[in-house]
Amino acid sequence: MASQGGNGSTSKPQGFGGQPQLQAFANPLMSDFVSDWSPMHDAAVNGRLLSLRMLISQVDGMTVDWHTPLYNACVSGSQDCVNLLLEHGASPHPTCELASPIHEAAKRGHLECVESLVSHGANINENIRHLGTPLYVACENQQIDCAKRLLESGANANQGKELDSPLHVAARNSSSDLVHLLIDFGAEPHSKNAEGKRPVDLVPPNSTLAQVFSQKEGPLSLMQICRLRIRKCFGIKQHHRISELLLPEELKRFLLHI
Repeated sequence: MASQGGNGSTSKPQGFGGQPQLQAFANPLMSDFVSDWSPMHDAAVNGRLLSLRMLISQVDGMTVDWHTPLYNACVSGSQDCVNLLLEHGASPHPTCELASPIHEAAKRGHLECVESLVSHGANINENIRHLGTPLYVACENQQIDCAKRLLESGANANQGKELDSPLHVAARNSSSDLVHLLIDFGAEPHSKNAEGKRPVDLVPPNSTLAQVFSQKEGPLSLMQICRLRIRKCFGIKQHHRISELLLPEELKRFLLHI
């Protein structure tokens, strides 16, 4: 039994500032999907920033299906919650293949969340067997802005889901914007997937996209080769330093794909 105070009231565990300490319990009357959620998971998925500040000590708490508060914040697209969690030590890396924050943010088109995760060291080429890379997931869901930001940050344009490349899924979805974007960032038009098909084999023969692939046949231009090589030399974490080079602004914009 809980101890009784002199006035007959039930005493409660005290937290900072004499406030009652918050505790999380599984509710057997709730569905399995949310029965083990802590108040921190609830605050993150609903974008409740002030509640999240109070619960920050549980920054990497996980549910039985491996969902962390950071993952839930990426589901909701709350950049403020994502930033707060990352600033207080939340890991930007997936705890398992079932719950990857950057994949979820890319899938849902939450650009600001992707940017925050990348700036805090998330692996932009994280390859999960049943999902592929974040770039592949963004292309699969036709999230062009997220795909562009991942490529600008150094994502490999040719890494997708097993042998299926981002260019394959862009062709399959008939997304001309993604096809142009990926090829500009070095996607290989002649790569073959597990079925032995090139991206061009996945579009109607006389379509506009087929003409685009036809125009891209042959070797890359020397200018494009130089751009891709210089960006590769900088490495994933150093692309932002291109703007610091002592080069004409036009050339820096070219290297940055601006």
